[in-house]
Amino acid sequence: MDVGAAAALGAGLAAGIAAAGAGIGIGLVAGRTVEGIARQPEAKGSLQVTMFIAIGLIEAMPVIAIVIAFILIGIAG
Repeated sequence: MDVGAAAALGAGLAAGIAAAGAGIGIGLVAGRTVEGIARQPEAKGSLQVTMFIAIGLIEAMPVIAIVIAFILIGIAG
């Protein structure tokens, strides 16, 4: 296997695993937020703000993985 093929395989795996991890993380955060709102409806506003900040930070992970994958393909290609 040449370097370019290995870089493409590694880039695809990195992007896929990062996307799967982000999906799981967002599901957990959203589920726990719904549980919190169900327990204390008056805290809905602050819980939603915190949830959106957390989801934004979680979504940064796959974006960074994609950028690193493109860099990896660019260097090896």
